This record gives sequence, structure tokens and C-alpha cells, in this order.
Amino acid sequence: MRLKGLFRILTVLLLVILSVTTWEVFYHSSFYMFLAMEVIVIVTAIYLIIFYRSIIKPLQVIGDGMDLLKEQDFSSRLREVGQVEADRIVGVFNKMMEQLKNERLHLREQNHFLDLLVNASPMGVVILNLDGQVRSINPAGCRMFGLPQEGVATGKPLAAIDSPLSAELLLIERYQSQTIRLSDASIYKCTHSSFIDKGFRHSFYLVESLTEEVFKAEKKAYEKVIRMIAHEVNNTTAGIASILDTLDDTLRRTGCSGDLEGVLQVAIERCYSLSRFITNYADVVRIPEPQPREQELNALVASCKRFMENVCRNRNIQISMHLSEVSPVVQVDNLLFEQVLVNIIKNSAESIGSGGQIHIRTTARPASLEIADTGRGISKEAEPKLFSPFFSTKPGGQGLGLLFVREVLLRHGYAFSLRTCPDGLTRFKIILE
Repeated sequence: MRLKGLFRILTVLLLVILSVTTWEVFYHSSFYMFLAMEVIVIVTAIYLIIFYRSIIKPLQVIGDGMDLLKEQDFSSRLREVGQVEADRIVGVFNKMMEQLKNERLHLREQNHFLDLLVNASPMGVVILNLDGQVRSINPAGCRMFGLPQEGVATGKPLAAIDSPLSAELLLIERYQSQTIRLSDASIYKCTHSSFIDKGFRHSFYLVESLTEEVFKAEKKAYEKVIRMIAHEVNNTTAGIASILDTLDDTLRRTGCSGDLEGVLQVAIERCYSLSRFITNYADVVRIPEPQPREQELNALVASCKRFMENVCRNRNIQISMHLSEVSPVVQVDNLLFEQVLVNIIKNSAESIGSGGQIHIRTTARPASLEIADTGRGISKEAEPKLFSPFFSTKPGGQGLGLLFVREVLLRHGYAFSLRTCPDGLTRFKIILE
């Protein structure tokens, strides 16, 4: 545009000079001299037109093309100017613009497909910016972190997300994978990697849930082991108990039992205790499928509190209730869920020992139940193993209580967590939605 304006100014100046010169010649020279000057003016005008079409206009077209590139307007095209060399440049430029347009369209389609793929993926994807803050997180990641919606964590450091998973991710070195088991019985395979964007390296995490697969494998394994052990032990103890009963009856009839009677009774009772012990293990794999019905959560909690009050009173443990004003109505199997609550409160009481408090709280939005105790707490080493089969932190514990709780809550489809919080309270939280 500047070149075009300069050309116009020069043209006007040249025409003014020629006109003034022609005027002077007309008044001071002959007719032929005047005619010659008119011819010079016409030739100069023609030359200016040719010069504009061959030099200025192609340069102007090229300048317009540069402006289009600068504005990234790849949909516009340049017109040919009727000059061979310039038209070749115009043709190459238009072809380049077409390719850039197609590349941009292809890139947008790829990005759109990638966004759809990431959002629909069951694998959690967390992308960080250069400052280590969350740049984006997909819906699966939000569910894994317990976030109510997308965008809540955007712009925050990963450590600022209130979730045990975020703390574990920060411990994974770049280009490393690690299987993580959390205190809510969730199991994840996490990978820390990076990608290049605009010349800078950005970290991202891939989080794959293995919970269901691991639970299925664990259950299949311990079902087989428990059934085999239960079958062999019950058959053996039944045979031994029968022989001991017969021997006890024989000694009594002959009057020769004496001190042996007490010994035989102890042996018989031990056989029955062993049978009951192994039956408890077998019962874990025979949990019936839940039959959910609408229940008022506050009423269920109050019923379990009354049932466990005597146990807690003997240990000098107080149970305090903080129930929602409007009782949440939840879909639960009444019998199974009451047994879950009994197990949780019993574990809290055993963790306290004597002289402590158990706080039971319900909320309506979301419908949730929290049982917190002032017990000795759970170590970081024990947290990942809490819901594993046959693991127990109690001396002589069988590791069945939390396994039963896990199975029942998972069959109801409820999320739950168990951990010791910074305030010293150990909280078992259940989301009944």
C-alpha cells in the first residue's frame, strides 16, 4: 500500500511538471515544439501505466499475500495480474495457501478427535503446565480424584487437589510407571510422562483403574483357597469330634473318665471352634447379592448406634450423632448395610481401646455417612493394605471385617474411603449415591 501511494505521488508530480513545461512551450515556442511535448506527455503516461502493471501491481499483490499470511487468512486467494513471472508467484502462493488451509483443517480435525478420545477415555489424563499446575483433566480423572466437575482443579498445583491419589502421583518419577493401592480400596496403574508443545516439555499423567480386575482376580483366588481349606478342615474336625464324642461316651459308661473327661471336652470344643473359624472365612465368599430398597439413612444409623452402645459403654467410649436435619433416603439392602455399620463401629471401638469418642455424621447433599474415631490411627504403610484379603492390623485379627465391608459396598456401587486425617481422627466415609 505504501508503494502504491508513492507511485501515485510520483505520477502526479511528473504530470504536473510535464503540464507546466508544456504550458511554457505553448507560449514561448513553435507549434511543432508544442506537439513534441504533447507526444512526450502521452508516452510518459503510457510508460507509467506499463510500469504500474509490470512492476507496481505485482509487488502490491505480493504485499497483499504477505498480509494474508500475517493474519493467517488461509481461505483467501490472490488474482493473477497478467504478468508471467508475477503470475507464477501468484500460482505458487495460492497453492501454498491451499495446502496451509488443508493442514490447518486436518490439524483441527485431529485435535477435535483427540479431545473426544481423551474425554471418552476410561483412563484418567492429567496435563500440567510449565509451572506444575493442572492445565486440563478429563472426566475420568475428575472421578478418580473425587472432583465434582471439570475445571475445578485447573490452574491449581497437583498437590493442592485434596485427594490421596494426587499425593501418590507426585512421588512418581518422569517416564516411570507405578501401581498404587489407596486406602479406599482403589488400585491404579499410574504413568508419568511428557510431551513437547511449542518447544517446551509438559508433564502429564495417565491413570488406569485396575480395581475391578484385581478384585476379581483376588476373589477368584481366595474363593478357591477358602473352599478347599473349609472342605478339608470341616471334614477332618467333624471326624475327630465324632471320635472324641464316642470315646467320651465310652469312658463315661465304664466309669473310667476321671480327668480325661475335661480334656476330651476341651478337644471337642476346640474342634468345633476350628470349624466355626473356617466357616467364617467361607461365609465371606457367600455374601448374597444386595436387594436394595429405599431406606432412611438416619434411621439405619440410629438403630446401629443403639445396638453398639453397650459394647462401647463397657469400654468407656461415647458415640455422638450429628445427623442431617432432613434424613437422606438411600437405596440399600437393610440387613447387609447394618452389618457393614456394625463392623465399622466395632473396628473403631477396638482401635480406641478404652476412653474415646466415635462421631457419626450424615449429610443429605451428597448423601453420605462418616464414622470418625479418636483411636490410634492408621499408618501410611498399612493404608494401602486395609481392604486386602486377610490383612489385619489387630493381633489375632482374621482380616475379614473390612473385606466384608468392601464387598458389600462395592456391590451397592458406593464409593468409600478409610484414612487417618491430619486432625488425628480416623474417618470412614461412604458416599451413598
